[in-house]
Amino acid sequence: MALSWNRSIDWDGDSWRERAACCDTDPDLFFPVGTTGQAIDQIEAAKAVCRVCDVQSGCLEFALATNQESGVWGCTSEEERRKLRKAWLARQRRAS
Repeated sequence: MALSWNRSIDWDGDSWRERAACCDTDPDLFFPVGTTGQAIDQIEAAKAVCRVCDVQSGCLEFALATNQESGVWGCTSEEERRKLRKAWLARQRRAS
């Protein structure tokens, strides 16, 4: 996935959150404790909600731009977002 952080979606506003597939889901689903055992199943269940979401890319963009370190955002786990952010920052440095 190429990250642009060009704010193609107004993630500062609430409109994307109102359209999110998770808005009627228990928020605890998206914040598992840990990354092993039962947390793996919980992460996959959260991602299943994300996969059908119309604002998945905006959610991910928000999470990356605001450095959301915990939970599942835009169908990505904490570790996946760390890798995306690291790769994006490396590209930014090479471009400078």
